[in-house]
Amino acid sequence: MFFTSRFPSTVIIAGAVALLSGIHIPAVATSGTALPVTAAEGNYRLPPAELQAIVDAPRGPVFKLGPQRKTALLVGLPGLPGIAEVAQPELKLAGLRINPRTHAASHFDFGNSLSLLDVASGKIREVSGLPAKPRIAETLWSPDEKWLAFSRWTDDGVELWLLDVKKAHAQRLIDEKLNAVASAGFAWSNGSEQLLVRLLPARQKPAPNLTQKPLGPNMLESKGGKLTQNRTYPDMLKTAADADMLDWQLQTQLAFVSISGDLRRVGPVMTLTKAQASPDGNLILTTQLRRPYSTMLPVDRFPQLIELWDENGKKVKTIAERPMRERLPTGNDAVQAGPRDFAWRNDKPATLYWLEAQAGGDPEAPVKVHDVLMQQAAPFDAPPQKLMDLAWRFNNIQWGNDGLALLTESWWKTRDTRIWRIRPGVVDSKPELLFARKSEDQYAHPGQPVMTQNQYGRAVLRVAPDGKSIFMTGNGASPDGDRPFLDRFDLNSKQAVRMFRSQAPYYEEVLGLLNDKGTSIVTSRESNEERPNYFVRDLAHNEVARALTQFPHPLPQFKGVKKQQLRYEREDGVDLTATLYLPPGYDPKRDGPRPMIMWAYPREFKTAEAAGQVNGSPYKFNRISYNGPQVMLARGYTVLDGPTMPIIGEGKKEPNDTYLEQLKMSAEAAIDEVVRLGVADRNRIAIGGHSYGAFMTANLLTHTRLFRAGIARSGAYNRTLTPFGFQSEERNFWQARKTYQEMSPFNFANQIKDPILFIHGEQDNNPGTFPIQSERMYQALQGLGAVTRLVMLPNESHSYRARESVLHMLWEQDRWLETYVKNAKGEAGEKD
Repeated sequence: MFFTSRFPSTVIIAGAVALLSGIHIPAVATSGTALPVTAAEGNYRLPPAELQAIVDAPRGPVFKLGPQRKTALLVGLPGLPGIAEVAQPELKLAGLRINPRTHAASHFDFGNSLSLLDVASGKIREVSGLPAKPRIAETLWSPDEKWLAFSRWTDDGVELWLLDVKKAHAQRLIDEKLNAVASAGFAWSNGSEQLLVRLLPARQKPAPNLTQKPLGPNMLESKGGKLTQNRTYPDMLKTAADADMLDWQLQTQLAFVSISGDLRRVGPVMTLTKAQASPDGNLILTTQLRRPYSTMLPVDRFPQLIELWDENGKKVKTIAERPMRERLPTGNDAVQAGPRDFAWRNDKPATLYWLEAQAGGDPEAPVKVHDVLMQQAAPFDAPPQKLMDLAWRFNNIQWGNDGLALLTESWWKTRDTRIWRIRPGVVDSKPELLFARKSEDQYAHPGQPVMTQNQYGRAVLRVAPDGKSIFMTGNGASPDGDRPFLDRFDLNSKQAVRMFRSQAPYYEEVLGLLNDKGTSIVTSRESNEERPNYFVRDLAHNEVARALTQFPHPLPQFKGVKKQQLRYEREDGVDLTATLYLPPGYDPKRDGPRPMIMWAYPREFKTAEAAGQVNGSPYKFNRISYNGPQVMLARGYTVLDGPTMPIIGEGKKEPNDTYLEQLKMSAEAAIDEVVRLGVADRNRIAIGGHSYGAFMTANLLTHTRLFRAGIARSGAYNRTLTPFGFQSEERNFWQARKTYQEMSPFNFANQIKDPILFIHGEQDNNPGTFPIQSERMYQALQGLGAVTRLVMLPNESHSYRARESVLHMLWEQDRWLETYVKNAKGEAGEKD
């Protein structure tokens, strides 16, 4: 029934009426035999022209502001890659997906041009020296903004190129190819004069033969131990040959490359996953893999050897030998016992910091300290220094200087988070609490600190000229929607002064500060009808914003789309929100209710207050993306995007124990609201979603008759196939058997009475959403006589990348909605 080819695999079953390539099939007896499409019908199909236009609309360039904020890089983007490129050979090893021809992680979205934008004048210069089809992958500004390093993909490897900003000219820097399997393959080292690169070995042995005759069976054995929480990971190693191939792909030799192209290899060839030069460039922190490997865990949980080398490749010190992280304690706050997360302090020449988990990394241990932050400076002959005891789990740290660093700790179980000021250079100084909130409380989010680059080219906190203030930027979530802001925050008084806030009818966010006082800023501004463009603002004189770019509307045919932010309430009093889109020229009072597509994604919360907060902005550009539901505006549908489906577990209650009840209440409330507004016909509403949204879709069609049809993309439907947790669920199947079973629509497939379309990538790499989830759900419905269709997209992962795949997906969705929603007869919940 299921097959792999360069065409989408489609299978259907007719209960009352089925859809086969757009043709209505009379009712047939449900004998349990699926109706496979013929070879001709299995070709990729094209949706109507108005949907094709959305897929092929011009894509705006990627904007990357330089560290000195004088120049911005604009990376041009071509259209979607073709299936021939997406279908290229790919290795799936220990959670990595590797292009075997290039020694690089699989990559499909490349830039095809470069240009430089002068912030002061707004002048744009095209970059010369690029080949006809450059296929630009990674780009990295030098700290002084005079150079830009980037990687160019060829058919046989990854090249390192250098862009001279003054001349606006690019050229290949070295002849050697990069190893980009585990990283970009290059990084600036100690300023702007040289790069640390990962090269392929000068003399590498031939690749292992993965098709050789097996030497014996592949075996797994567990000798017992404590309960562990290992989720279902895809792309794991399966054989000894797989392990050998992983080693071969990761074989790397480090080197320093000057901006003039001089290359100096350092150290031996190794199985390398990480390499970071110290800020002063004199030391290199390396992470290498060590055997044995696992067939159940991804590469980042394999045994590791962490070492320090000098700039000549001589080993200085072994930092740690980490064992296989095979058995972690249960819970989202669990970590491996012992030292972890070694890295350099950005503000010092060569000072390491790391975390040490307490109580074996077990979040359930009744201890006051769960993590300890440590540091040690070169030459590493003094004992390590404790910087802070953490009651919760370390989240991140932003370095400033010896008197200032901001540390964030959090605790998933309670959704608590705190930001502390520490003084890493002051012995025995006490941390100062700056912010405390629930992580899900977006209204209280203080924003993120603005960073700058220091003399080493590393990101550090940007301190105001008064020496006691920093700058904060954020989305500015509020009851009126997101309103991005810029604050100056006084570290002593712990008070913020608002310097800028986005004003209606625009959504405008701060991208960078152009002067030390923060009174000159560069922003990205958009509105419902204006796509994002870039502006300079003078806050000191309150002048009109100066436009840097004037990118046109990519889809002018969608001008006139009406967008409205809805707020309504569900039966238990929880506030809900959604964004309503209406097609151009549509008037509900004049034209009456329309068929509607709802697209949603449930989220878990610990409080009803957080669940009811407004999300998003009514002033953002009306992006008509082929991935979302707005695409159906082109076909005359009304669209409800992101109706909130909160699953709340107050206090010690677990959200998922009442998942179905809350899901149904949220769906009913959304339908009641759009019907009240007169924009949707209650009997012609479809529900859809991707990933966890697909899971939601199947559950709503299983347990309600609210919707005429459903579209479920890349979902999971049987929670016994994800027995050690899913989404935000911490408990395993044996701890919450009833919840797992009740949340699995597969267990109640016999209750689905409305048509459901399944779409899934054959090579899905997302944990938990293996293609078998859709295959088994379809088979269950097929045997039960339901109206259903399964489309397996060849060579596609969790998200779909090839132009042919995306166009075919839209053809499938359009035909499904046209047949089972727009042209449906009778009332929802009844047979036609």
